[in-house]
Amino acid sequence: MPRLARIFIYPIKSFDGMAVDEARVLPSGALEHDRRFALFDAEGQVLNGKRTPDMHHLRSRFDLEAGRVSLSGGGRSGDFSLTADRGQIEEWLATFSGLPVRLEENATSGFPDDTVAPGPTVVSAATLAEVSSWFDELALEEIRRRFRANLIVDGVDPFWEDRLYSEEGQFVRFQVGDVTFEGVYPCQRCVVPTRGSETGERYHDFTRLFEARRYETLPYWATRSRFDHFYRLAVNTRPVAGATGTIHVGDEVRIVE
Repeated sequence: MPRLARIFIYPIKSFDGMAVDEARVLPSGALEHDRRFALFDAEGQVLNGKRTPDMHHLRSRFDLEAGRVSLSGGGRSGDFSLTADRGQIEEWLATFSGLPVRLEENATSGFPDDTVAPGPTVVSAATLAEVSSWFDELALEEIRRRFRANLIVDGVDPFWEDRLYSEEGQFVRFQVGDVTFEGVYPCQRCVVPTRGSETGERYHDFTRLFEARRYETLPYWATRSRFDHFYRLAVNTRPVAGATGTIHVGDEVRIVE
């Protein structure tokens, strides 16, 4: 039986994630605290790992109950309140990145990459293990960190999550515990998974090797029309109106027929 094995949230976009035992689903479809904060440069563009590889060298630890973040990188460290020390965080990060930065907050919907499908991304533990087997040098936990999914489902075959979307304009409803989501499409990946999660070092053949193996292993239940290319993994989701609540590690995950 599919079960929710792990929940990850990323309180500051592009920073380290944290595992939690439960998460509240907001009306926007986002998980509470996930990508709640984001960095912006002087031109108002998001400062993230896609554009700035040095972000991979930044380490962060969060204490959400206390509303604090600990940062380290570049031989420096600091511990800050996410609310009272906003200016100090910006100064610390400006020194780290060499760029003027602004830390913004959106407590209602966060700062998702995909505004069409702003819900949590879903992947199975077996999928991550399969992908790890494609790269001898990359451990399973490193693959998880590179793909940065929110919800990891256990008790299923590799690529089970490819059941959670259908043809364009159609959506697959599924429940995690008592909360209903809709799967929208397989997630198009960016440059971030090609880099070491802590070093930023580029694995130059990563995308080519990944696409070749994804093509070879695409399960029969996947909707092939959603693959204009095969650099896709995990499923983007969106909320169902009124389907708020709290999801927990151990919750049953089931497709709603």
